[in-house]
Amino acid sequence: MRTRATLAALLGTAAMTLSGPLIAQEAPLSYPATETVDTVEEQFGVKVADPYRWLENDVRVDPKVAAWVESQNKVTDAYLETLPGRAALATRMRALYDYARTGVPEVAGNRYFFTRNAGLQNQAVLYVKDGANGAERVLIDPNGWAKDGATALDAWVPSEDGSKLIYSIQDGGSDWRTVKILDVATGKPLDDEVKWVKFSALEWDKAGKGFYYSRFPEPDKEGEFQSLNTNQEIRYHAIGTPQSADPLIYATPQEPQLNHSAQVSDDGSFLLVTSSSGTDERYRLTMIDLDGTKASTSQRVIVPELVNDWQMIGMAGDRIYFVTNKDAPRLRIVSMARNGNEASIETVVPEGEAVIAGASVVGGKLVANYLQDARNVVKLFDLAGKPMGELPLPGIGSVGGFEGDLDSKETFFAYSSFNRPTTIYRYDLTSGQVSPWAEPKLAFNPDDYAVEQRFYASKDGTKVPMFIVRKKTVTGPAPTLLYGYGGFNISVLPGFSPTRLAWLEQGGVYAQASLRGGGEYGKAWHDAGRLANKQNVFDDFIAAGEYLIKQGVTGKDQLAIEGRSNGGLLVGAVVNQRPDLFSAAHAAVGVMDMLRFDRFTAGRYWVDDYGYPNKEADFRTLLTYSPYHTIRKADYPAVMVSTADTDDRVVPGHSFKYTARLQATQAGDKPHLIRIETRAGHGSGKPTDKIIEEFSDIYAFLAHFTGLKIAGE
Repeated sequence: MRTRATLAALLGTAAMTLSGPLIAQEAPLSYPATETVDTVEEQFGVKVADPYRWLENDVRVDPKVAAWVESQNKVTDAYLETLPGRAALATRMRALYDYARTGVPEVAGNRYFFTRNAGLQNQAVLYVKDGANGAERVLIDPNGWAKDGATALDAWVPSEDGSKLIYSIQDGGSDWRTVKILDVATGKPLDDEVKWVKFSALEWDKAGKGFYYSRFPEPDKEGEFQSLNTNQEIRYHAIGTPQSADPLIYATPQEPQLNHSAQVSDDGSFLLVTSSSGTDERYRLTMIDLDGTKASTSQRVIVPELVNDWQMIGMAGDRIYFVTNKDAPRLRIVSMARNGNEASIETVVPEGEAVIAGASVVGGKLVANYLQDARNVVKLFDLAGKPMGELPLPGIGSVGGFEGDLDSKETFFAYSSFNRPTTIYRYDLTSGQVSPWAEPKLAFNPDDYAVEQRFYASKDGTKVPMFIVRKKTVTGPAPTLLYGYGGFNISVLPGFSPTRLAWLEQGGVYAQASLRGGGEYGKAWHDAGRLANKQNVFDDFIAAGEYLIKQGVTGKDQLAIEGRSNGGLLVGAVVNQRPDLFSAAHAAVGVMDMLRFDRFTAGRYWVDDYGYPNKEADFRTLLTYSPYHTIRKADYPAVMVSTADTDDRVVPGHSFKYTARLQATQAGDKPHLIRIETRAGHGSGKPTDKIIEEFSDIYAFLAHFTGLKIAGE
């Protein structure tokens, strides 16, 4: 856990009392001195200074960077200790987290596998039941794997008969995974261990004798968390053999930039390899015939070009079903003969007004999950594409699940919304009945909160949807937290968060804008917010803030913003562009140096959305909004940057460099701090204790600068 420092030696003069929604005056913080280097590189006739280049070094390897991190955390911790309401927020968040959270079950053989967190466990536990009415028992409990709770159970896949289970382990938040196998009857792991797995599906063969996985070459120690991910391979692991004996199934050494993922067909007759070069849904499909556990040496490419999205969703007879955006920007469902190819596809469910977010072939039906104005609608079809109605949902929210086979009699799905935690439902595929399977018991009343969706105009007139959530008793301008992402075709949907609810309980408002660059309206919406169009995302977010103020949802000095990852880039960019609009900002695990993002770990994939820094047109666009390079002398809002030392997705050097430059610039007297977590990564696998500690810190900071009064201060 992060250590707490005392205040006296670091802050100098004590903070003055509140006056109105904001602090009347605070003594400027004394930040640690950060060494600068004379690094200037000329690109396309532009000289670009990078005085904090040394902060890109791995904090676990470079003692100088480690010392800088320690000094920054001391200042941040000392400041956080002065904030009223922080302890009260942590107490309330802990209470709101204390309810059973169950995952969508998966049925294999006669067994039901599912995860559950009893409430305050750091990691969810995997359970199994023998039969629908059998007694549940613990299969894997990761809570004893590490003293700090930061080693997590990641993916888990039962064999078709439910007798064995592949599972992957995530340590300290890293993207690297270690894969093991469990005997379900005894609950004991086998001796098998597979390492250097990342961005991988785990696929059993039909006989349950082994599995297919994707891995990268083993990196050297210094490059473990920073080196570029290239030359991914698909291999097969047979139970009881060492990883060194795993045969190579598929690789493209002539195209080292390609990633490869394996999927075994429903009938077990072939392996579908999906290859991609970046974050775009542009895939090449290669079919490899299987004879039991043996892969054929002959390979047949059925989709050769990296142009369109292709998702295999199941089989019926000799027909393979896909969701694709080929000639359908909002996607359609098609089928292909077992011996067919891209040219022979037939439309089953045509493109509609709403975007298909996912689909499955289950129980003799097609279940299609649509995105309609950034919320889910589930439609049913027969296998010929004939409509069979909609699945009733409890309200405005998001759903996921619907796994199963062609002959399944039941399937399960999860539903959640801003004011309703995840509930698991069982859908009877024969009768059509939907019934709750796992309902949480809550420490609050969901009906106390209003969820509405509005549409506002961006700078160029584009209508952008935004959800607004608040207690029904909150009227008039109130402290507001605005969240956004806007990138990589990712849709930001309604969902429940105990930490966010703690903000709402205090009388705060939460707003979530569905910015361009996301996937809410299909390919055109994504394209309108990337590459040369990236400024549209920032304009959308700025317009959202202006709308909230103009409509009286929040006041001029009551607006905070937050974003994570690509959303951290969003926050950094808009704070530089409109520092006058916001009172406080939280930029989490953000991409902050847009001229060097492609040099580390997964960064090379992001060129699909951001462009290539070594191409002149892209370089000039990136330089216009790169948060690290566009910090300026102005009266900035209070800024909290957060990252983690084991983030090997967006390496923490982005946040380190941005913070150092912000602190060194005459950017106003409000604090500009960084919170650096240890034994944590980009977000997944983070233990409950760390989540509560982090968000009580962050939300106390945002509340302080928006005037949100925390009960119990």
